[in-house]
Amino acid sequence: MENEKGSGWTLFAAVMLMFAGVMRLFDAVWAFNYTGASPRLRDAVLGESISNYGWWWLLSGAILIGGGFAVLSRSQIGRWIGIGAAIIGALGAITWMPYYPVWSLVYVLIASAVIYALTMYGGLVNENT
Repeated sequence: MENEKGSGWTLFAAVMLMFAGVMRLFDAVWAFNYTGASPRLRDAVLGESISNYGWWWLLSGAILIGGGFAVLSRSQIGRWIGIGAAIIGALGAITWMPYYPVWSLVYVLIASAVIYALTMYGGLVNENT
């Protein structure tokens, strides 16, 4: 993989997917253990309970980590799992846009870079190029 065109982008995509997945797992643990005052989640996408977000983060974290490992395998199914995982990660970040706009925007930009990497360089390698 190291001599292929775009291998750096592909590695970036895999690492970012796995890193985002681990961060989502930390978010889920935080949400399940949260005992403070109820955060203001009025009119939030997934409801007013922080545990709803904990389940979403747990599921999306597992998908993101799996997507990262699938991208490392360089299979076409891994590429599509990675693209889908990046989309899921970006959508999860958008749900928090009203509460944490800068972090959400950064997360969406990273997900966009992962999608770019996988669409441009995650495909089958053509030895003629």
